[in-house]
Amino acid sequence: MSQHAELNDQELHLYSRQILLDGWDIEAQQHLKQSRVLIVGAGGIGCSSAELLARAGVGHVTIIDFDTIETSNLQRQIAFEPPHIGQLKVEVLGQRLRQINPHIKVQTFAERLSTDWIAQQAIDFDVVLDGCDNFATRYLVNQMCVQHNIPLLSAAAIGMQGQLLFVHGQPCYQCVFPESEASDERRCADSGVLATVPTIMASLQAHHALLYLGLGQKPLFNQLLLWDGMSMQQRIIRLHAEKNCPCCAVRR
Repeated sequence: MSQHAELNDQELHLYSRQILLDGWDIEAQQHLKQSRVLIVGAGGIGCSSAELLARAGVGHVTIIDFDTIETSNLQRQIAFEPPHIGQLKVEVLGQRLRQINPHIKVQTFAERLSTDWIAQQAIDFDVVLDGCDNFATRYLVNQMCVQHNIPLLSAAAIGMQGQLLFVHGQPCYQCVFPESEASDERRCADSGVLATVPTIMASLQAHHALLYLGLGQKPLFNQLLLWDGMSMQQRIIRLHAEKNCPCCAVRR
């Protein structure tokens, strides 16, 4: 374990309720401190996931988002308040995370995820959390994760339903959601979303990330969790690689 992963007295006090957990100790907390996470999207899911990871002690959080805050965002994007309207989401969220936990490093990029951005970065993240709202970006995130061999936790929320999957290599996101289904894309701006649903899915996403980063656990590996907010039920579907997938099949 690196010396940089050692916890000072303030951190030990801050994370004391986690360290007290059965199955979670100082070593697990040190693993979190050493971890590097990329969050794509600072919307309803990204805001909540980022804040939970920051409070839990993930050592390095990078967030990329190009959008500005609108009044309609305040209903579900918990990092933002009325005075923030018109400001860049990623800058407001980054400032909030630094205030919440001064012991972590927060890096923000106020731009769209693109092939150019990916090419310019040292892609050395331990896991990527995707919470964006369009298939084009999700496919690009998936492609980046496959090419750089990074686990992907992808979450979505619409209406009163949500989904979460964890993949690493094969199958990939595009195996599960091929481009032929992209025409069925729905967004909150068109279909609506209950205020609680993005936060619930973000909590599940962040929870799984903590299990993976701190303990090396991956309970949803190659599985898709579907959550129904009306019935309060969920089901889990096992995923399989598509032999003709244009993203991961060529990596075999």
